[in-house]
Amino acid sequence: MSFATILLAEAASHTELPMPTWMYAVIAGIVFLFLALATFSYRDVANRHSTSRSAKAAAEPGHGH
Repeated sequence: MSFATILLAEAASHTELPMPTWMYAVIAGIVFLFLALATFSYRDVANRHSTSRSAKAAAEPGHGH
């Protein structure tokens, strides 16, 4: 056997995760839930100031809105 094969066999036999595998799914779910909430918080932001935007667009020359 080559030295690399021995190292790979040794590394494969001692691989232990720091927590149970299902906890990785729980952590990923929490992260995605947080990201979804952050994305959801930006809904309708463009429409909050629609009156000032339309007044500004009407005042600017060259915009036919």
